[in-house]
Amino acid sequence: AVAAVPASSPNFAYLSSGTWSLMGIEVEKPIINEVSFKNNFTNEGGIEGTTRFLKNITGMWILERCREQWKRSGLDYSYDDMVRMAELSEFPSLINPDDPRFANPESMLREITVYCEETGQAVPASDADYVHCIFYSLANRYKEVLEILKPMSPHPIERLHVIGGGSRNDLLNQLTANAIGIPVLAGPSEATAIGNCLIQAKSAGLLTDCWEMRRLIATAFPPKEFYPER
Repeated sequence: AVAAVPASSPNFAYLSSGTWSLMGIEVEKPIINEVSFKNNFTNEGGIEGTTRFLKNITGMWILERCREQWKRSGLDYSYDDMVRMAELSEFPSLINPDDPRFANPESMLREITVYCEETGQAVPASDADYVHCIFYSLANRYKEVLEILKPMSPHPIERLHVIGGGSRNDLLNQLTANAIGIPVLAGPSEATAIGNCLIQAKSAGLLTDCWEMRRLIATAFPPKEFYPER
């Protein structure tokens, strides 16, 4: 999936967005220090001998669990429905998506409510408030992780590439751009399959390196751009 990031230079971070999110950078050598250890970053093998330095972040898992609860009560919201709901809500509270309490609670809705109560924040009064809380909290968490990542990066981070299924969520992409203060480029959504195909093409001698791959991907699947608004 990371090989399919349609970047034009090394000065980017990526966010593989789905049920779980992976935020990181592509570097020449592993980054191993006290900050990376304390914040649970990992070094994984990447394309052409690079290292994918990244952190796991809870993604749409929280929303998916809420959606399951609503469905059991007869409310079958589509993802488009939930995006529209979030757009109409002005709910102010935030949760930490990576708090262990959200890993696999019996009731995700109740856990969000209790978290807001325990932290002295407003409690969701509607389903739209819950969705709004989740999307804004994810954008805020992405900002927090990016701020930890920046000082460890050997190069400046000028943009965030969002790939995977979550890249289709225009609202979350815009909220993320607003939070992190740099452009967000969204897509391709099927990055894993596309990256797989082009790595095979490179192995067959049809492409020279990862940057030629990425130029091809950017042409075939132009990313959607989101710029900070406020």
